[in-house]
Amino acid sequence: MAKFELKLPKMGESVAEATITNWLKKVGDKIEVDEAVLEIATDKVDSEVPSEVSGTITEILFNVDDVVKVGQTIAIIDTEGGSASIEVQKVEVSPAIVEIEKAIEVAKEVVHAAAPIAVDFSSSEKFFSPLVKNIAKEEGVSIAELEKIKGSGKEGRVTKDDIISYVKDRANQPVATAPKAEPIVAEISKPEVKAVVKIETTPEKKIPVSVNGQDEIIEMDRMRKLISGYMVSSLQTSAHVQSFIEVDVTNIVNWRNKVKDAFEKREGEKLTFTPIFMEAVAKAIKDFPMINISVEGDYIIKKKNINLGMAAALPNGNLIVPVIKNADMLNLVGLTKTVNDLANRARNNQLKPDEIQGGTYTVTNVGTFGSVFGTPIINQPQVAILALGAIRKVPAVIETPTGDYIGIRHKMFLSHSYDHRVVDGSLGGQFVKRVADYLEGFSENREF
Repeated sequence: MAKFELKLPKMGESVAEATITNWLKKVGDKIEVDEAVLEIATDKVDSEVPSEVSGTITEILFNVDDVVKVGQTIAIIDTEGGSASIEVQKVEVSPAIVEIEKAIEVAKEVVHAAAPIAVDFSSSEKFFSPLVKNIAKEEGVSIAELEKIKGSGKEGRVTKDDIISYVKDRANQPVATAPKAEPIVAEISKPEVKAVVKIETTPEKKIPVSVNGQDEIIEMDRMRKLISGYMVSSLQTSAHVQSFIEVDVTNIVNWRNKVKDAFEKREGEKLTFTPIFMEAVAKAIKDFPMINISVEGDYIIKKKNINLGMAAALPNGNLIVPVIKNADMLNLVGLTKTVNDLANRARNNQLKPDEIQGGTYTVTNVGTFGSVFGTPIINQPQVAILALGAIRKVPAVIETPTGDYIGIRHKMFLSHSYDHRVVDGSLGGQFVKRVADYLEGFSENREF
């Protein structure tokens, strides 16, 4: 029988590993090409891993909450329908960890009458993978200790190796006593191994209390906690400043109303305003490439590609930013197809991790919810973000060769937030003005 190794796919330049959150298939199940096998989570996005072949799953090599590196084999698929094996490959554990686990068991026997250890990680603003949390719980590592561990992962994330190394180092250190509670220490001596296990209780999580007894207390979900952390971090990193400009988009509104039915009939796609705005932004970035940068220490990184992020609201109220790669190389039809595809898959939680990575500039449409303008927070490590306000019919002065008169025009506000560390008001203002010029110069006679 032919065996196919299902590997954890590449998920973007900055993603090296993922945590398995759920197996959608089990050993013995039939699987079709592109059918989802399991669900994974990274610090960026949750997604599914599809099968590349049809067949029968014969082996599952990792369990839920295991952290798997990109390229590792996670399951075996028999492509010829052979009998399924019911065994799951065991992950080797180092002798040091085995001894520590034994030490923990002994310590548990010593304190069998004590209350069970309950480590609450939800009070931390940092993200820890399920595997790291499990090791911390098993080793009696408190949230305070865990937050002090210097992580070697992306954005300082604590990896499995980091916490294992911390536990091993801590076993060789003297056991300190806490100010309010005496830690229980179990010491095990063997010819070659000596492990010291410290078990300490942690304060209970401070949960808000409803004053009137009628308010509902809701804990943030994982994505909302990540968004919260990113937003606060961005404000602490960048010196935010804004520029606003009002734009007459009457020509765009009239042109879209005129061609949208023919466009959908020919291309099979609905024509929205978003790809038109994205086209103008991409053109303006080519005119002002120093908007398309990031900052690293005292250095500016000028990006070669123009990758536009488009903020999309999810049904659960959270936010995600899929990226249109090389947006300047797409015509209006290509932008429309890409925008619609990313937006649809974002709403259905079907984005791949690589599709929310690598953005160099972000556009958010606050007008979708009726906002006239907004002051968006920069999507790090980018240095600017553009908010599109609602399109409104307003009375306006129209200049003509025969004189000025008042007419009804379709107008909107563009709100440009930029990082004043590297983008001054001159550049920030000129850039958003150039976007406005491209929008106002849109021809009603344009072909699509």
